[in-house]
Amino acid sequence: MVELSRRKLLQLAAFGLASRMLPFGAVNAFAAPTGNLGAYQALVCIFLFGGNDSNNMVVPINGQARTDYEAIRTIASTLQLDALSLLDLGSANYTMPDLSNEPGNFGLHPSMTHLHGLRGNLAVLPNVGTLVTPLTKDQYRNKLEPIPRALFSHSDQQRQLQTASPLAQSGTGWGGRLADCMQGGNASSAFPTSVSLSGSNVWLTGSASHPVTLSPGSRLLLNGSTGTSGVARHAGLQELLNFDTGFSLVQQASTTLSQGIEMGNVINAAVDPTTTLATPFPGTSLGRQLEHIAKLIKVRDGNIKRQIFFCSTGGFDTHSDQVAKHAGLMGGLSESMAAFYQATVELGVANQVTSFTQSDFNRTFQPNPTFGSDHAWGGHHVVLGGSVQSGFYGDFPNLQPDGPSTTDSRGRWIPTTGMDQYGATLATWFGLPPGDLITVFPNLGNFTTATLGFV
Repeated sequence: MVELSRRKLLQLAAFGLASRMLPFGAVNAFAAPTGNLGAYQALVCIFLFGGNDSNNMVVPINGQARTDYEAIRTIASTLQLDALSLLDLGSANYTMPDLSNEPGNFGLHPSMTHLHGLRGNLAVLPNVGTLVTPLTKDQYRNKLEPIPRALFSHSDQQRQLQTASPLAQSGTGWGGRLADCMQGGNASSAFPTSVSLSGSNVWLTGSASHPVTLSPGSRLLLNGSTGTSGVARHAGLQELLNFDTGFSLVQQASTTLSQGIEMGNVINAAVDPTTTLATPFPGTSLGRQLEHIAKLIKVRDGNIKRQIFFCSTGGFDTHSDQVAKHAGLMGGLSESMAAFYQATVELGVANQVTSFTQSDFNRTFQPNPTFGSDHAWGGHHVVLGGSVQSGFYGDFPNLQPDGPSTTDSRGRWIPTTGMDQYGATLATWFGLPPGDLITVFPNLGNFTTATLGFV
């Protein structure tokens, strides 16, 4: 339970910060579009903090790629997953540099049985990462094109993936800029456009829009507003807030507090004991976050047309003893994402909600001596939803030790898909007008293919 004093909320309003509790249509006069957005849609970002070794999330089963996988993932200490244990995804529409004649099949990590069962609604995005412009190995090594700053740094790469700004610090995230552009269609709703279930983050921060930040299962209440005496206090406070003082700053502060209380009420409906889901969720941190998001979707009002959610899980910085740790992480991610998808089916919005992964970076293809892997660059991601077109979208890296895809002999893949392209595909599905894509993704014009067609 989060309790906020009236004085604190008034202070926030006076400094212009209480917009974090307002419906975004009330704080962004320039937001577009303002017309009918049609059916409700939601995006759910699942951030895997620490750098997921996606080399072992999507793994070659056969072909030349398998030969290279077995040769490299056993150097220093083995991280190899047996081909027979992998959950086959087939050999759909993907290519591999210099190996296009023999792509082979790829499979999911053996712990990802829940997601594998939903593979008809699952897209794989291979080798995604921060890019200013497409890069070849020669361009990278000879610095012939701009290269994202501070590669292989957790904090820098986390921020760049969330901001789509690989060269300079940005105070806004691409999720927040997307909310800026879309929130006008939510103006008549008391529900927030953006909600984080995983603390403050730059991804949901826009120029005018700010996320509501919640903890799973928490409620937003004014201090002293519960119990018998709290009802009387609340009524008295409402009378004060409705009183016309004639001073514009005081009136704005009162309006802000009233709207904050109203938003608290609609958010609290999600954790009311009567708001239940038939779909069971795992009791993990990520499972609880996604369950809370599903309940927020369930209790939304009919005027909210677009929502953006952020949740996360950690533990992916696997420098040692990776195999056992990663199996648990992959199993937890798979079970939580699948439960959330099944909840959207239960709520009748599976085609209107899309979840997707992000992570700091991939990890080195070559293991280190402590049975782990180290910081790398381009990595694979998954997208799940009723509107998702299953298959592979983009190019897998060539897995040879000093082939055309790596920055060095340890297998740090140069991304073949930029974060801008990944995000722009999601934003286009979300209804962002084509003319606003460059506002949300400033480097998108550097890529020949702006969107990838997976949703």
